[in-house]
Amino acid sequence: MLAAASAAREALSPAIAAERQLAAYNARDLDAFAACFAEDVEVYDFPGVLSLKGREAFRARYVERFKSEGLHALAVHRAVIGDRVIDHERVWLDGPAKSDPIDLVVIYTVRDGLIARVDFIREGSA
Repeated sequence: MLAAASAAREALSPAIAAERQLAAYNARDLDAFAACFAEDVEVYDFPGVLSLKGREAFRARYVERFKSEGLHALAVHRAVIGDRVIDHERVWLDGPAKSDPIDLVVIYTVRDGLIARVDFIREGSA
């Protein structure tokens, strides 16, 4: 009984949700990536500017990006506080050999095992 409860908690863990979406991103698996996000996901650019709402809009944003064979991201550092995962991410849009990395901080808010809100903080953000 304890093992089942522990497994259920882990399945809903915010860190697991963040890791699952990162793996799908790196695999350029759009279906698996989109499935990590809530139907009503909201994406914000710092400082709190709503850039898109809804899984389908989110999915549409990544269609072209996922065509890049060199696309790769890694979590340089991850902190988990309650239902939030704060990642310092390094992203190469065309791969390390062809593009400079982009560093950003991403805050994922997880609800019921899915990412319900994403906040991006990029260099040069106000």
